[in-house]
Amino acid sequence: MQPASDIKKSLHALADQLPEDATWKDIAYEAYVRQEIESGLAEAKKGEFASDNEVKDTFKKWGVQFEA
Repeated sequence: MQPASDIKKSLHALADQLPEDATWKDIAYEAYVRQEIESGLAEAKKGEFASDNEVKDTFKKWGVQFEA
């Protein structure tokens, strides 16, 4: 979890990147996406990711066609 000062800096940077007509919904979405990406990167750094077989099995469940 980021310290509050880092979160505030990130929020200011996010606000600067949004278009002038951004809505609260846009802000919430962008913040959510950023948090999910940061969470995924942290998990990957710890080695917490799916194996090739787990990904293939999940794709099969979803009906996704793939080449081996």
